Parts: sequence; C-alpha cells; structure tokens
Amino acid sequence: MRHKLKTSFLIITALIIAISVLMVNPDKKSAETFDVEAKAAILVDEETGKVLYAKNVEEILPIASMTKMMTEYLVMEAINKGEISWDTTTQISDYAFQVSGNSSSSGIGLIQDIDYSVKQLYEAMAINSDNATTIALTELIAGSESEFVKLMNQKADELGLPGYEFVNSTGLNNADLGNNYPEGTDADADTVMSAKSTALLAYHLINDYPEVLEYSSKLTSELNGIEYENWNWMLPWENNNYTQFYAEGVDGLKTGYTQNAGNSFTGTAERDGRRLISVVMNTESRAERFQQTKKLLNHGFSQFSNNEIYPEGYQIEGESIIPVAKGKEDQVEISSNQAIVDTVKNGDEENYSVSYNFDAELLNEDGELTAPIEKGTKIGTMEVVYNGEGNYEYINGVGTVQTADIVTTSKVEKANWFMLIIGSIGNFFSNIFTSITDTVTGWF
Repeated sequence: MRHKLKTSFLIITALIIAISVLMVNPDKKSAETFDVEAKAAILVDEETGKVLYAKNVEEILPIASMTKMMTEYLVMEAINKGEISWDTTTQISDYAFQVSGNSSSSGIGLIQDIDYSVKQLYEAMAINSDNATTIALTELIAGSESEFVKLMNQKADELGLPGYEFVNSTGLNNADLGNNYPEGTDADADTVMSAKSTALLAYHLINDYPEVLEYSSKLTSELNGIEYENWNWMLPWENNNYTQFYAEGVDGLKTGYTQNAGNSFTGTAERDGRRLISVVMNTESRAERFQQTKKLLNHGFSQFSNNEIYPEGYQIEGESIIPVAKGKEDQVEISSNQAIVDTVKNGDEENYSVSYNFDAELLNEDGELTAPIEKGTKIGTMEVVYNGEGNYEYINGVGTVQTADIVTTSKVEKANWFMLIIGSIGNFFSNIFTSITDTVTGWF
C-alpha cells in the first residue's frame, strides 16, 4: 500500500511539473511544432533580412506567375533609368495577341492597332497576373521576350539569387507558348526558383522599388472598359467570399499557379511599421496558399519583434579604451558608430552578446594605434553573437551577422619631436632596467 501511495505521489508531482513548465513558457511547445502545409515556405523580416521560418527553402521548384516579380523589377528599373515612362505607349504584337486570346493562359483580352500605356500594361500584369500584357512589356523593353529572358537571368545573378532559371517572362510552361517560347530555352521548360531565391527577389523588389506595393495592393482596375480583380484574396475585400482570407496589413505581392507549380504565393504585410515577406510554394489549393500565408505572417508578427539590441555608442565593459603610440595622449576611447537592430524572438533577448574584431593592419605589434588619429576613425567591427538555440540566417547573405563599426570617439594628435625623443629615452632606460632586474632575479 505504501509503495502504491509513493508511486501515485511521484506521478502527480511529475504532472504538476509538466503543467508548470507549459504555463511558464506556453509558446515553447507551439514554436517547436509550428509548421506550414506547403512543399516549401519561408518567412523574412524586411528590415533586418532575418529568416524567421524556413522549410525546404533550397529545393528548386516551378514558381508559375511569381516569375512576374522579376518582370516587374526590370520594368521598374527601365522606368528609373529613363528608358521608358509610365506614359510610354506600345501596341500589341501578334504573339502577345495570340496569348491574349487564349482564355486558359491569360486574363484580359487585348486589342491590336491601339496604343496601350506602360501603366495600363503594368497594372494588368501586377494586379490580374495577365500574361499577354507581360509579354507586351518585355517586347517594349528588350525587343523580344527571348532577349528579355536574358535580362532576367542577368539580373538574378546581379541580385545574388541562390537558385533560379528564368525561361520566360510570365511563369507559364513553355509548352503553353507553342512555337513562340523564347530562344535558348527548352520547349517544355518551367521557370524555377527556390523559396529562398523567391523571397530574396521579393526583398529586392520591395526595397529597390517600394512603389510596386501601390499596384499590388489595388483590388481592381480596368482595361478596354472591362474591370478585373486582384488574385490576392488576402487584401481588404468587402462583401465577397474572400473576406475570410483577410490578414491585417497585407498589400502584396504575387500569386502563382500552374499544374507543375501548384498553388503558390509571395505575400507581404506591414503592421505597426514592421514588414514581413513570406513565400509558400505548392499548396493543395488556392485557398490553402492564403491560409498558410496568414499562419506564417501571424507567427512572425506575434513571436518576433525588432529591437535595438545595442545602441549607438555602445562600449564593451573593460574594452572601451585602446592604447595609442606616439600621441599626445596614450589612449583613446572607442565605441560603436551606430545602433544595431535585429529581429528577436520573444523571450530570447538575453541570448545575444557582442565581440570586437579589430583591424590588425591598424595596430602595431603591441596592439596600439599610432597617432595621429582622427575622431571617428574606423578601427574594426562590433559583431553580434547569438548564443541561443538554432542558427538564424539572413536573406541578404547566408550566415550574415549584424555589425557596427568600432570608431574612435576623440582626436589624438601626434606628439612633437621633443616629447617623442624623451619618450624613446625613457623607454630605452626602462628596457635596460627591466633587463638588469630580470638578470639579477635569475641569480637567486
């Protein structure tokens, strides 16, 4: 009987401890089991570039109409360079007209022999994911879609995308283009990217050309007198079946669907001045891509925050002074030249520290700076060290760490020749005295 009571007591005690752990840290279990129902997914903080969630992010997959983000980038770049303007007009080629007439591969019927402005074509591409207007833009910028595809791959290389192949400007399978598929690509090829590459493309698009969000957030527009809708069901729709998918702050960015790619979505939202970028690839349905995106965004906004973890002028205790040789002062203070902001998981604030990395070329063999020294001279970097579980990466550089420059906080002038001679003499006799002392000490 006594043995049974002891066993019961131990079981009850264990249950109490388990419940207490969950009550103290209720998010730990949910964080460990958090998953997104998609073949690949990623969540990134737009300000810091920190990856907050990653699933199968390296696998190269078809991306369907998310391809158009690169077309949007190159259109914006051409406008920024003055090569075209929003008011530039063009007409519809036979190729674009043929695509436009295929209801299975394009959303808006175009008319030949009339002028369309870049703004009209861009809106149809960005809002309705129209393929024919996309092709018309590529022909305007590069002369042909084949030449434009070369620009797409060149830009992907410039942006440092880690896994990609662009075969056309729309994201359709080349087989859908008949004999018009771009030269130098395979007849049945898909544009492919990894989730990481897709997120990085979105990151550059939003940062380099934030005006894209003015278009991706529009619910409707019209062309040829016909109104069309945005495929993004997460926008603030009213009085339709999309309202169930609404998520606060969503204002973009690009949907995608083909049979090979499945249902995909690159989303972005801003709440309280903080923006996140998400990618889900190959979900089971159109609805699922938005449901999983909402899940991702809510996780990022609720579980993480952007904090100034080290202020400008920060000094590591005991390492705020560095010695100076040949100066009127024999030391100078150092500190960080800017604040370091990082995306920190709630409750993880204590797992960060910093270290100094000095530029060895600026220090002599005794670890001293040599005067003269100007105020604000960079002498190294202060790097953030994460001591917690896991290994966070940054979308703009794998393994990138947050850094600030270490700079001198004051000016140190070079000592005059007389003081330098006196100092040299003093050092000379000091060295002799030290040598004699060491020798005598060695006798005993």
